[in-house]
Amino acid sequence: MPSNRRKFLRNLSIGAGALGFSLPSFAKVKNSNETFLELQESLPQTFNMCGYAAPKLDAVHIGIVGLGMRGSDAVERLSYIEGVEITALCDKYADRVGKAQQTLEKMGRPKAKEYSGDEGYKALCQSKDVDLVYTCTPWHLHAPISLLAMKSGKHAATEVNAGLSIDECWQLVETSEQTKKHCMMLENCCYDFFELLTLNMARNGLLGEIVHAEGAYIHDLTKDYLFNKNAYADMWRLKENAKRNGNLYPTHGLGPIAQCMNINRGDKMDHLVSMSTNDFTLGNLAKEMAAKDDFFQPYAGKNYRGNMNNTIIRTNKGKTMLLQHDVSTLRPYSRIHLISGTKGIAQKYPAPERIALEHKWMKEDELKQLKEKYTLPIVKHIGEIAKEVGGHGGMDFIMDWRLMDCLRNGLPLDMDVYDAASWSSIIALSEQSVKAKSKTMDIPDFTRGAWKTNKPVNLTLEGGGTTQVRTVQKTGN
Repeated sequence: MPSNRRKFLRNLSIGAGALGFSLPSFAKVKNSNETFLELQESLPQTFNMCGYAAPKLDAVHIGIVGLGMRGSDAVERLSYIEGVEITALCDKYADRVGKAQQTLEKMGRPKAKEYSGDEGYKALCQSKDVDLVYTCTPWHLHAPISLLAMKSGKHAATEVNAGLSIDECWQLVETSEQTKKHCMMLENCCYDFFELLTLNMARNGLLGEIVHAEGAYIHDLTKDYLFNKNAYADMWRLKENAKRNGNLYPTHGLGPIAQCMNINRGDKMDHLVSMSTNDFTLGNLAKEMAAKDDFFQPYAGKNYRGNMNNTIIRTNKGKTMLLQHDVSTLRPYSRIHLISGTKGIAQKYPAPERIALEHKWMKEDELKQLKEKYTLPIVKHIGEIAKEVGGHGGMDFIMDWRLMDCLRNGLPLDMDVYDAASWSSIIALSEQSVKAKSKTMDIPDFTRGAWKTNKPVNLTLEGGGTTQVRTVQKTGN
C-alpha cells in the first residue's frame, strides 16, 4: 500500500489491523453515505485495471466453486474450450462434486481435484493448480471467494452479483488493483446477440446520442424456483427475498445498457432513486405452502421484498437509466433492453426485437440488412458454435469463450472490476433508497476519476480469436 494512502488512513485513526487488502472499516466508522463516498473516493487509484492486460496464460487452469444449476452447466461449457483445463471442483455438497466429475469424464477431460464442505473453497483458492477461480455459489459467497482468490494470486470470475454491499464492492476494487488480478463478473447478458448488436450500433452512432436506456429482470421465480425444495440449495434465494427490499438482481438489465452508454469509460452513474411496491404474493404463498408442508413454516410470516422495484439512475452527463426488478408476479420474462438516442431506438422485449430510425419500427427485411451490417466480429466468429453448445441461447458460451481467449492472449477483459463493483452497488443503494422513502443515493465512483479517460470496450477480436473449440464425442449418458 502506498505511503500516502497509509498516512491518510492513519490520520483517520483507523487501526492498522483493519486494513489488509481492503478498506472494510470505513462503513463502520462513518454511517453517512456521503461521508463514506468522500473518504473512499478521495484516495488515489492504486492501479487502473480498466484496459489492463495480464500476462498471457497458454493454458487456463480453472477451479469452479459452486456446482448447482449455474456451476454444473459451466463445467460442460468450459470443457469445450481448447487451452482450458478444469483442475479443481468444489461444492458444499460432495455429491455435486461427484456429478461434475462425471461430466468431465463424459467430455473426455481429466479428473479434477475435489473440495467440499462449507469452507472447501479456501483450499481451492490457495491451490497451486488454479489460475482462475470461477464462482457459481449463493450470492453472499461471491465477494469472499473472489477476494480470497485474488489474494491467493488467482484471477476471479464470479456469477452475478459480485458483491452485496458497498463495502464488498470497494474491497473487490482495492484487491484487484493491489494484486493486478482480474475480477470479472460473469454478466452473460452482455453477450446476448441483440445486446451485442445494439452495442455496436450505439458505438457507431446509428442511434445518435444515447440519452436514456432501460433494463430489467422480470422473471416469475415463485413456485418453480423460490419455493422449490430442489432448486436453490438451503432455500438461499428465498431467504434473500425475505431480508432485502430493493433491486436484488440489477445487472442482467444494467450491464448491456451500461456498456452502450460507456459507463466507467467516458461517463459514470452519478445517483439514483428507488421505489418498491408492497409484497402482494410471496408472503401469501409462504403462508399457503406452510399450511401444506411444515418444511415451509420458517418462511411464513416474513416481510418479503416488494413485487416490483423501480430504480432510476442519472449519469454524470445527464442521461438516465431505468431498472426494474420483479420475480414474484405472473408476467412473461423480460429484460426490456431499450436503448433510446437522438436518432433512433432499439428494444428487445416484448418480442420481436425492434429498431426504429424514424417514427415507426423497421420492417423485417430492413432489420435483417441492418443486423448483417452491425453484427460484431465475435458473433460472426463464434456465434453459431455458441448456439450449438448452448447456455441461454449461446450467450453463456460466448462469454466463457471470450474470457478464456482474453486470458490466453493477454488481452484486457470486456468487463473489469469497476463494472463488477458499480453494477453490483445498485443492490445496496436501492435498498437504502427504498428504506428512506426513495431518498436520492449517490453512486460511488469506483474508478476514482479514471472514467474520464478510460477507453470504451474493444469490439474487435484484434490480438485474439485464436482459441479453438473442441469437437466432443460425449461418452456415457
